[in-house]
Amino acid sequence: MLKLTSAVMFAVMSALVRYLGARYPLGQVVFYRAAFAIVPVIAVYAWRGELMSAVRTENPLGQVTRGGMAIVSMFCNFGALARLPLVEANAIGFTSPLISVALAAVVLKEKVRIYRWCAATAGFVGVLVVLAPHFSGEELAVMMSGATALSGVLYGITGSFSNAASVIQTRRLTESETTSSIVFYFSLICAIAALVTWPFGWVTPTTAEFAALAGTGLLGGAAHIVLTESYRHAAASVLAPFDYTSMIFALVLGYVLFGELPTVAIVIGSVIIASAGLFVIWRERRLSRARKPAAPARKSATTLQTP
Repeated sequence: MLKLTSAVMFAVMSALVRYLGARYPLGQVVFYRAAFAIVPVIAVYAWRGELMSAVRTENPLGQVTRGGMAIVSMFCNFGALARLPLVEANAIGFTSPLISVALAAVVLKEKVRIYRWCAATAGFVGVLVVLAPHFSGEELAVMMSGATALSGVLYGITGSFSNAASVIQTRRLTESETTSSIVFYFSLICAIAALVTWPFGWVTPTTAEFAALAGTGLLGGAAHIVLTESYRHAAASVLAPFDYTSMIFALVLGYVLFGELPTVAIVIGSVIIASAGLFVIWRERRLSRARKPAAPARKSATTLQTP
């Protein structure tokens, strides 16, 4: 539930980024996203009396490493959203969960069973179905002739790899760092990096546009808190397939806000993506029920062996 909640919030944030991307420099959007994300962190943890935990860190190098990955990820993801329709940009980004599953197995040494591999692979197939129309000869010719579309695709692919690496580093940090510190240092590092782009020209926002810019940060910060907390309750390879549910939210927002009508390929691909996520929910639920009866038996056996 935490992962799904964060997915909805990130989808709305992505819609705001797409709205702003046509007028505002990428660095300026990233700055507002990162700077205003600190506000929910301070508010939530001040209310809980844990504000000091947001600035305390036992692994500063890990925080910086994760921040560096997040900078690349955020710039690339926002670059794709600014150059591509909302659905296509999100579809390319959904290759990240598959990469996360592979990295979780290789880097974190998590035990990834065949069911998770199948779910992640099925989700990836769904993404390919969504993007299938772009693989035609005419579409490729148009893409190659238009630097904007081509750069958007490249931004999206690079963002997927960097986002997957960031997810794995987040999982590592949760072993020693608090949720508030992870979100705080992520936002701080990204805001500082984006502020460096100020001399290259920023645009003075209108009242409505300022609200949208601030909204990207407030939504992103709150979603990041929820997302990071989700990794405390499940392995990265378990949560990764749930990213695919964001496709549904992107379809709705793209249609309502930007008039993007879903094609047959998008509908079919979305069904495949959603099915992959639902399969993981069903599978994990069955495994959870199967483990419960075994727990008392193990406890009793341990008691009998104790002198």
